[in-house]
Amino acid sequence: MTGHNDRRGLTVWEILFAVFVLLFLVAVIVPALCRVRSVSRGPTCGVHLCGIGKAMLIYASDYDDRLPRAGGPNASWAARTPNWAAQDAAEAYGMSSESETGGRAGMSASLYLLVKYMEMTPREFLCRDEKGDIEKGASVFDPNDYGVHNRALSDVWDFGPNPPVHVSYAYYRAHGAVKLTLQGDSDLAMAADRNPWIDSPFNRAKDFSAFMPDRAPFTGTQETALRGNTWAHHGDGQNVLFLDCHVEFAKRAFCGVEDDNIYTSWDGDDKVRGRPAAFGSVPADVADSLLVSDPALAGQGD
Repeated sequence: MTGHNDRRGLTVWEILFAVFVLLFLVAVIVPALCRVRSVSRGPTCGVHLCGIGKAMLIYASDYDDRLPRAGGPNASWAARTPNWAAQDAAEAYGMSSESETGGRAGMSASLYLLVKYMEMTPREFLCRDEKGDIEKGASVFDPNDYGVHNRALSDVWDFGPNPPVHVSYAYYRAHGAVKLTLQGDSDLAMAADRNPWIDSPFNRAKDFSAFMPDRAPFTGTQETALRGNTWAHHGDGQNVLFLDCHVEFAKRAFCGVEDDNIYTSWDGDDKVRGRPAAFGSVPADVADSLLVSDPALAGQGD
């Protein structure tokens, strides 16, 4: 007895369709997997930073490509925003009410503009570790916790009187001559985990003298290079949001344009190590990433 095989081979069009589907999956899914791997340390931090980046892009589209910057045109960075619960911007930042110039604002106040105008939630500004826990002592900002009742989140101007407790991230030093816009280098860092050289409510600033890059012309080791990383993620690295809105887990702090250190200001020609940021520090030029956090104040914190 003989049998007959009625199965026919695939047509040319079916083969081409299968190839097209395969190429589509490779083009779409593989980059997505790479993105997930790049933020595998503290995945929630990376996801939150990605959300912050998208909100910044939308914000910039309404403000001539400029990213969030609290205060008037020539406002300066201060440890705290003068009046975070004020009724208007002039009172909040201490600006001239007539010209809306000058004034001061904490670094977190610039990020808070995304809560006021882009409908982000305060929860999205807290980093969480691999277990899903936020920093010990940190909490989600709520105006009611500070006696500001019957006010919506969009009615205030900063994350309360002690923002470092409610914000885990460092942001570009926006108060200076160099303005952060979407026209910059895509490798420019605009936000990341906390700056390790600035006191936080939970950690003292690291000893900068112990940090030495492990690349020429420096003679540091892997151990001394890792000392330049943020406190989070066991010091193994930091999640960094770049200007093109991608987020990656960088194992060294010198991960910006031309190995620029994202947490320090340039020291002459030295971009890789630099020097710790202070209130007077400003980006050297449009390629200089300088990410800072509002410092903890004496008597405030956990």
